[in-house]
Amino acid sequence: MKKLVLITAFILGAVLFSETKAQEISENAIGLRVGGGGGYGAEVSYQRATSGNNRLEFDLGWRNDSYYDAIKIVGLYQWVWNIEGGFNWYAGVGAGLGNVDVPAKYDDRYPKDGLFALIAGDIGIEYSFDFPLLLSLDFRPEWGFNDYDVIDDFTPDVALGIRYQF
Repeated sequence: MKKLVLITAFILGAVLFSETKAQEISENAIGLRVGGGGGYGAEVSYQRATSGNNRLEFDLGWRNDSYYDAIKIVGLYQWVWNIEGGFNWYAGVGAGLGNVDVPAKYDDRYPKDGLFALIAGDIGIEYSFDFPLLLSLDFRPEWGFNDYDVIDDFTPDVALGIRYQF
C-alpha cells in the first residue's frame, strides 16, 4: 500500500512539474493596452514575471476627453494559468492613483480637479506567439475613490493588449 501511494505521488508530481514547465511566461513584456467602455483609452503597459507563473503589471494610462482630462497609474498582481499551447488565462488584483481635471465650462459649480485612488480586479485571456509577441484581451473592473462625481464610482474597462516579450 505504501508503495502504491509513493508511486502515485511520484507520478502526480511529475505530471504537475511538466505542466508547470509547459506554461512558463515571459520574463518581461512591454507594449500598449488599448481600452474602452469608461476606461482610459490607451495605456503603456509593462509586465514582469515573479515566482512561478505569477507576474506584476504596471500601466500608465491617459485620457484627453471632451469632458475631462485624466492620467492614472495602476499596479496589478496576476496569476497566470495555461489553457493549451500559447493560450493562457489570468486573473489579478491591484490598485492605482490618478489625477483628473474637469474644465469649468462643463461644471463651474465647484472644482473637480485633483487626485483619486482606485482598486481594480483583472481577468483575461492571452496568446503568446512563437516570436516575441503577446496579445491579450481582458476585463478590468475599477472602483474609484475621491470627492468628485467624475471618478467616484465603478468603471468597467475592456482592453486589447499588444506587448513585446523579452
